[in-house]
Amino acid sequence: MAAAPPSYCFVAFPPCSKDGLVVFGKNSARPRDEVQEVVYFAAAYHDPGSKVECTYIEIEQVPKTHAVVLSRPSWLWGAEMGANEHGVCVANEAVVTREPASESEALLGMDLVRLGLERGATAKEALDVIVALLEEHGQGGNYYEDGSSCHTFQSAFLIVDRNEAWILETSGKYWAAEKITEGVKCICNQLSLTTKIDAEHPELRDYVKSQGWWNGDSDFNFSEVFSLTDDHLACSSGRESLEKQGDVSAQAMIDVLRDKDSGVCVDSESFLTTASIVSVLPQDPSFPCIHYFTGTPDPSRSIFKPFIFVDDVKLVPKVQSPSFGNDDPAKKIPRFQEKPDRRHELYKAHEWARSLLENDQDKGQKLMRIMLDLERQGLEAMEDILTRAEVLDPAEVVDLFYDCVDTELKFFK
Repeated sequence: MAAAPPSYCFVAFPPCSKDGLVVFGKNSARPRDEVQEVVYFAAAYHDPGSKVECTYIEIEQVPKTHAVVLSRPSWLWGAEMGANEHGVCVANEAVVTREPASESEALLGMDLVRLGLERGATAKEALDVIVALLEEHGQGGNYYEDGSSCHTFQSAFLIVDRNEAWILETSGKYWAAEKITEGVKCICNQLSLTTKIDAEHPELRDYVKSQGWWNGDSDFNFSEVFSLTDDHLACSSGRESLEKQGDVSAQAMIDVLRDKDSGVCVDSESFLTTASIVSVLPQDPSFPCIHYFTGTPDPSRSIFKPFIFVDDVKLVPKVQSPSFGNDDPAKKIPRFQEKPDRRHELYKAHEWARSLLENDQDKGQKLMRIMLDLERQGLEAMEDILTRAEVLDPAEVVDLFYDCVDTELKFFK
């Protein structure tokens, strides 16, 4: 059975986080050559009876979908991580359980990330959306753009809003969830729920008893029942890395995501952190949520660029991959018989910068100092927005992410 990619998701609540902020972060570990893009979809109304085509299957559309910004592998419909206009953030983890994941094409965990964001105005609503769709459509299909082998996993999610977070772990259609309102939490590519379960599939315990995995007499421990091993050290090391930061801020979360020594920033023979996100969610709803995306691999060599939801936000084609329409090998049956060049403009420029870092240390380090100074300026400007008394003028940030990407590209040329 293939190992799940070692991604890490984090959330920190006051008093562990700074200034009454909820801070969310994720490193997306994926196959090394996979490209992630950052895409925005405006809120939309849909005709009764309309359908939505996900990565592999078509499902019923809802009357209204929320505006979302997503970081996603560019060959699929869903997302590894993202946020919506209501301050909900969702990230997905591939996990392996004692129940083999289905190769039959259904919803991917990454599809469920996007569906939860498009349909849920709170973390709990997003959770309810995800588990209802799991029940109706199931999960399954290839997690990678690979025509030679089918890589299948179960799914775990970290779902966060301004007030609470939910850790949702699944195996097939069965699931359990824990509500979080304080402290620091980390999830990774291993099950983490134990006996504290705040919501669950109504038939979960009967099912595991019927499989002989639990006798019904001992405490019900989700991880013990569904895990193949009892190794949860990786998730613990990630949480400890964040706890060491003290008052967690956007900068502290970024520092943790860049940490290769702890294993949080993955750079191995098989996997690379192909994109990262940090979101800052003020518990005071009069302040905007701010979402920072890299759009490029390896956060230790990337910069985090801010995005704020406002009407008519400017789209950023330079972090969007080429579209191949119905000719895309991901949409043809059999799938993935070819691998098109999915690199977007920022990805290509970043490849040049990474090459410079590896081949000309002096010039590379000088470039990184310039880029990190650019990032610092962005973080300081966003901190000013979160501390000022006056209400944010949307016109001030409608081009925010576009301008940050444009400035980054200019430094790479």
